[in-house]
Amino acid sequence: MPSSLRAKVERFEIESRQRFAEGKEFGETGTYDLLRGKVYFALNPKLRQNRQVVDLELAATDSDGLVRFFADLTILTPSDPTKSSGAVLYDVNNRGNMRSLDFFNDARGGNSLDTPAHAGNGFLMEHGWTVISSGWDGELLAGTSRLKLYPPTLGPDVKGLVRYEFTLGSGKEFGGITRAGHGSFQHDYHHISEATLTKRPHARSPRTLVPRDQWFTEITETTNPLGGDQKHIDLYLRSKGESGQIYELIYMAHSPQIHGTCFTSVRDLIDAVKTGQGEGNPLLLEGEPFLQRAHAFGISQAGRYLREFLYSGFNESETGEKVFDGLVPHVAGGGLGSFNHRFAQPTRFSGQRLNHDYPVDRFPFAYERQKHPFRDTDDSTDGLLEQARATHTLPKIMHTQSSSEYWHRAGSLPHTDPLGTRDARAQRHVRFYTFGGTQHGPASYPPTKGGAAYLKNPADFRPIMRSLLLKLDGWAQGKKMPPSVIPTIKSGSLVHWEQHTVGFPEIPGVRFPTVIHQPNDWFYGDRWESTRSMIELHPPQMRNDYRVLVPKTDSDGNEIGCLQPPEVAVPLGTYASWNLYPDGNPAQPDLVGLSGAFFPFTITQAEREANGDPRPSIAERYASRMDYLNAFEQACEQLVDQGFLLKSEVPVLLEKHNQRYQSFVDKNE
Repeated sequence: MPSSLRAKVERFEIESRQRFAEGKEFGETGTYDLLRGKVYFALNPKLRQNRQVVDLELAATDSDGLVRFFADLTILTPSDPTKSSGAVLYDVNNRGNMRSLDFFNDARGGNSLDTPAHAGNGFLMEHGWTVISSGWDGELLAGTSRLKLYPPTLGPDVKGLVRYEFTLGSGKEFGGITRAGHGSFQHDYHHISEATLTKRPHARSPRTLVPRDQWFTEITETTNPLGGDQKHIDLYLRSKGESGQIYELIYMAHSPQIHGTCFTSVRDLIDAVKTGQGEGNPLLLEGEPFLQRAHAFGISQAGRYLREFLYSGFNESETGEKVFDGLVPHVAGGGLGSFNHRFAQPTRFSGQRLNHDYPVDRFPFAYERQKHPFRDTDDSTDGLLEQARATHTLPKIMHTQSSSEYWHRAGSLPHTDPLGTRDARAQRHVRFYTFGGTQHGPASYPPTKGGAAYLKNPADFRPIMRSLLLKLDGWAQGKKMPPSVIPTIKSGSLVHWEQHTVGFPEIPGVRFPTVIHQPNDWFYGDRWESTRSMIELHPPQMRNDYRVLVPKTDSDGNEIGCLQPPEVAVPLGTYASWNLYPDGNPAQPDLVGLSGAFFPFTITQAEREANGDPRPSIAERYASRMDYLNAFEQACEQLVDQGFLLKSEVPVLLEKHNQRYQSFVDKNE
């Protein structure tokens, strides 16, 4: 096939280039440049590598038969390319927001990147990484520097039902039908009278119809000069909304995006970076590419993106080469996503309370090839690695997750069978690391309740992740990777989620969950069943549940069989991976989404006995602050010896937790 008819990056358009962090020097790497602009793609619908993109064959093409579209682009790279490590970290931004700098560098969040605070501790820069992020989410509205994909869109004659789930605050009469900063599909005005609105108190409760004359919608046109935005739609009730209710709007829409191009755009961008193609490519040294290795990192939604990217075969370039050398789906749980089907809604996740029945947590969950438990056909076995294995484009995969994913995001299913009866077989290209006693993202310190019944969980896995990122790059170059650390059925550390099985203690004033996120084998219609190209049944029909498991705890309520951050290994309290709504909240008994909890130990034995707390007090555990710090340092050194922590992190962690001990214990003595 002529090269002109292959999918590719046609050109880079760099709109600005400046010194990052006001010209700060990052060790031997020196200064960094910040580049912003656009990247332009041309896609051949007939290429084998593009046939998985739903509806691409319906897209308008130019005279050469190619489909064209573009995306926002941000690059951070050493000012002197000879100082580069040769590795790219592709930041799969979360809903348009870059996350690698605040995650690995402890930096200020956001995409503005205009102050030294956005460099944080400089970790990625000091190790010579080139950081790239591009728009991949076409559902976003322009604004606040969000990185957006401008995908091809079908015309108004292409119609279908869409479903938007949302909540309204107590007493509110209106609200957007999707997340802030996100658009919604255009109503088909000929069918607007047929739209329905329902409400229900919990995800699996029966739906109650809200009469059509009790609500209406209002559409706000967007003003993005580049075009491509969806509409902003507000729903108005003629009386005040009910707190704790889940509202669901279903209507006929038109003009869907061809959103599977979110995968080809990233594939082709990274391929261009590694091969040097694309007019105006800014990542060349004397006309040649200087970046040889590429790893992708994605948090939550972006981690699910990576799992589906891999599963759908997009780690194969147009020329049959491996695109990413390493993938880091972080806190993705067992999910895939609503990324590549007609009327896709990529922001949707699947949780115990909200968005529960969207097509996110679905088979296959595991990297191992497994049989679908509720199908009995010749094609009922599958796994996330199958397409990459067939094309010899398997990357190294580092699947990392907080222990909260087991409660909120079906985190056991990637490493068990779908019914939780056995551990999945280890895969040579995959490592799993579960961070015990942690939540989806660490809470700030000192922790607050933030609307939950209990304090949020501040345990921090990011120092461990820094070491693991460097290990991943070494693994891609033939070095050893630390073995997986996960709770398992075989060891007895992965169990059913009832309190007596988990072993969680009876802490005074603490309720244990009576619910968990349990994915279902939802039926979305025959077309989804056969091709996963379009949802026809809204809401979907419930069928059989998959079975999830959770880590077992010790007598303190801290999880075993996991990779524990040092503050969990040497605890000042119980670090739980779930949280609940406070008494009187109508959302009870549901879980507070993605949250864990922290239950401090009592300071003294007398206080413990007076409270009836079965957990030994801090005074019974540690003779003094120095005794605590010595134990904490030993836990850090053990992680260093195992390859899970950089030696340079130890004094920083010691000082941080010395201060926490003093603020928490000394002032209460």
